[in-house]
Amino acid sequence: MVLARLFRRKPFEREGYELYGAAVAAARAPAYYLDYAVADTLQGRFDLVGLHVALLIRRLRHDPAPEGQTLAQAVFDAMFNDMDVNLREMGVGDMSISKRVKSMWEAFHGRAQAYEAALDATDPEALAEALIRNLWAGVAPEDATAAPRLAARAIALDGALAAQPMAGLRAGRLVFPAL
Repeated sequence: MVLARLFRRKPFEREGYELYGAAVAAARAPAYYLDYAVADTLQGRFDLVGLHVALLIRRLRHDPAPEGQTLAQAVFDAMFNDMDVNLREMGVGDMSISKRVKSMWEAFHGRAQAYEAALDATDPEALAEALIRNLWAGVAPEDATAAPRLAARAIALDGALAAQPMAGLRAGRLVFPAL
């Protein structure tokens, strides 16, 4: 009985990885780097993945279905398990992995809160400001339209995610609209 609990999968573990994978694939769209002036760096990629995952988790948490919270946690777990694996593949030593992952978690959490506050307030300017702080390290991109356009994109994604049925999300199916 005790051994069975050790090897039991967490609820929605597979689905969490599939949804997370869809968010990563959407965040890797070349248009973000070409048309929205996001730096194609580890930090730029992390921030775009974080934006997409934050929107996804927001969608799941706001669903009235009881499994929404559990599925949101599964996506979060998948993201940070992936971050751990990626750091190890980049050669980060075991002793500093937990510090780095904790730092990434704190960064993600702060960003997600800022994005959510702006979305809840229906404030595209506040969202654009949060994106400038995060995606462009506080320095507005040369293209002055990039942050407002990305804020509009995030608002559109938020709406598109809200329209996706929970049955599909429970099954690990998610479609981010193409750029």
